[in-house]
Amino acid sequence: MLDLTPWLNAPTWFVAFSGGLDSTVLLHRLAAHCRRHPAPPLRALHIHHGLQTAANAWPEHCRAVCDALGVELEVIPVVVAAGASLEQAARDARYAALASRLGPGDVLFTGQHLDDQAETLLFRLLRGAGLRGMTAMPSSRTLGQGRLVRPLLADSREHLQRYAEAQGLSWIDDPSNQDVGFSRNYLRAQVMPQLRQRWPQASQQMARSAEHLGEALGLLDELAAEDLRSAEQGAPFAWLGLASLDLDAVRALSPARQRNALQYWLSRRTRLPDARHWAGWNALRDAAPDAQPIWRLTDGELQRSHGRLWWLADDWRQWKSGQWYWPDPDQPLILPGNGVVWLQGAKPPEGLRIAYRQGGERLNVPGRGERDLKRLLNERQLPHFVRQRLPLLYQGPRLLAVANLPELVQSDWQLQWQPPGRVQGLS
Repeated sequence: MLDLTPWLNAPTWFVAFSGGLDSTVLLHRLAAHCRRHPAPPLRALHIHHGLQTAANAWPEHCRAVCDALGVELEVIPVVVAAGASLEQAARDARYAALASRLGPGDVLFTGQHLDDQAETLLFRLLRGAGLRGMTAMPSSRTLGQGRLVRPLLADSREHLQRYAEAQGLSWIDDPSNQDVGFSRNYLRAQVMPQLRQRWPQASQQMARSAEHLGEALGLLDELAAEDLRSAEQGAPFAWLGLASLDLDAVRALSPARQRNALQYWLSRRTRLPDARHWAGWNALRDAAPDAQPIWRLTDGELQRSHGRLWWLADDWRQWKSGQWYWPDPDQPLILPGNGVVWLQGAKPPEGLRIAYRQGGERLNVPGRGERDLKRLLNERQLPHFVRQRLPLLYQGPRLLAVANLPELVQSDWQLQWQPPGRVQGLS
């Protein structure tokens, strides 16, 4: 019996429907529930990766199954990016496509089961994963604007097959699942049967161990949150909308607590590095005070500036340099890849344009005379990675104002800038 009570108020139920055994059983059980009980509308999503010729026939099989059950099906083609791990690239493409279909509060059901839980633990253990990597797959988590829910985690693959056979269901056997060149297939086909032969309850016991590890991780997360409390305070330039930590506060922790705190902090922002890549943290932490080290991670990078660690997601680094004329300064000006600027205060002059630093700029500062812009930004300890994209206001060749630094203007109005991350946050 599926416990669907927590999800009855969702606007829509979706099923990730590959056509394989697991998702076929899941779809059949959900469709049966919807026929017998009040429930949200049920829809199926089939991701077509196009990675093998056999897959071209799968959408039609899935459509036939859905038609028989009275469930609407959407087939979503995806392009799998080239990379070192085809499995990971396909997974990334699949989940990105699924997340794109979820509206606020929608639920996506997926068919992972008890044996998947055990295989995942063993797979990650053999890869040297830390505690965070070896915890159990959660029964639900956030995905896009909705929730991903795994209602079959207590069911074994054998139990699902017995159900499918009893119900006369047909499903797809993916030929790639027999390729033991893939590590997970090797574990499933060669290792797990041997373990279950010697220990019949191996999958259940391994899944239980994963749950225990999750409980231990929860305690470490509480410690990390406490360790980060002071490090997250006092962040300058709140208008940047960037997450940052006080480097000295992190340094004051023991090496193990440093890694634990950073794993917790980074896990909300990027895929975590494996043990081999934590040398990047040591290099970042121990670099000379005047250095500008970078620790590159999967979805962004950590940089150091003026005693703080700053997280820069990939979209922060994607912007377009250039200059833009501002024909109507009474209206905001959108900067390609760099947010929006607007003016506050008295009516501005005409002939304005926005540009970025090229080097050698000088600004006439009231009460101080003409000053080198580089020195002025150094005085304010503006992070170095912001300076090249900081909007500058010109009238002809004359620099009039620097965005968001009210003391660096030549008039009674201010140049305001909302960086792209803050714009996305507001939307």
